Amino acid sequence: MASGVEEKQSTCESQEQHLELVKPKRKRRRELVYTIGLRGLINLGNTCFMNCIVQALTRIPVLKDFLLSDKHKCMMNSPSLCLVCEMSSLFQAMYSGSPTPHIPYKLLHLIWIHAEHLAGYRQQDAHEFLFAVLDVLHKHSQDDSVEEEASNPNGCNCIIDQIFTGALQSDVTCQTCYSVSTTIDPCWDFSLDLPGNYTTFRSRSSYRADSAVCRDDMPGFLSLTDCLQWFTRPEHLGSNAKIKCSTCQSYQEATKQLTMKKLPTVACFHLKRFEHLGRRRRKINTLVSFPLELDMTPFLASTKESGMKADQPPTDCAPDENKYSLLAVINHHGTLESGHYTSLIRQQKDQWFSCDDAFITKATLEEMLYSEWYLLFYYKKSLEKE
Repeated sequence: MASGVEEKQSTCESQEQHLELVKPKRKRRRELVYTIGLRGLINLGNTCFMNCIVQALTRIPVLKDFLLSDKHKCMMNSPSLCLVCEMSSLFQAMYSGSPTPHIPYKLLHLIWIHAEHLAGYRQQDAHEFLFAVLDVLHKHSQDDSVEEEASNPNGCNCIIDQIFTGALQSDVTCQTCYSVSTTIDPCWDFSLDLPGNYTTFRSRSSYRADSAVCRDDMPGFLSLTDCLQWFTRPEHLGSNAKIKCSTCQSYQEATKQLTMKKLPTVACFHLKRFEHLGRRRRKINTLVSFPLELDMTPFLASTKESGMKADQPPTDCAPDENKYSLLAVINHHGTLESGHYTSLIRQQKDQWFSCDDAFITKATLEEMLYSEWYLLFYYKKSLEKE
């Protein structure tokens, strides 16, 4: 009888040890960090979605230089309603060196005014909040660049378009005559689906904690590169979505392929983790690895046009302007009904910190490995200061 009890106890202890190994600890560490450029943000009531985006935006060198150098020319009748002016004040507060968490109530108030769909204390989507902030900043900063010629697909040279605007090229190919119809659209981010059948939850039990940090080639697991290859693959539109071919002068089946025509200064990747199918809503918990450095050459329209296959590995001779370094990671923990956003941000070249509202701590290997990332921010390596 005693042997049976001991065996059962041993089994329970073994299961507990296994869970301890594969499950990331989410206990808040006691060693909080206080240094210039790192400052916590008070949660004003389900505002973690706002705090994590603010932390990511403060990491962007070009945006920081603009907002801290007083380059904005406010032309609004009421400057107190200008989001760019408020963001300038917010950046000054974040880089003031103060050890106490900042209270971003003015930013929240202005978002409620300019993006009414985000008003109230309900939990909001961080990606939706990012787009709302960029849209309002874009509108409130257009007077800063009226004398400059626009150099991006949006036709605007404001600070937001200088940083975030890229261009997607869509090629629709007739499957009868193979003529190609091309359209180019500006974009502020790249929203990625999970390839094929990977939308089901995959166990973390085989994910080794001693693997290289944030590798993009972990066997058996999806990677950001997999998602980008899926995003830029030729897609057959099917017989129910025929296009009017200008050459054939009739409706024909076609394929569609997306590629990057122009890369932005900051490449923002949004992983579609939240599914809404009728009344059914769920979060996809699939682990997707990501690299610290990313080469976008295989996914460019120019690469496709030159005949290089997108599934070939990047080479060291790829142009530097196509290479990016990871700047910030937005994570979503929990479920759709009860979730929480945090961020991982880079300070200097290789120091990473975890931002959980008011608390900032040094990020661990475990936190990087088990990131349930929702948004990734990459910055062009050619623009980084040594």
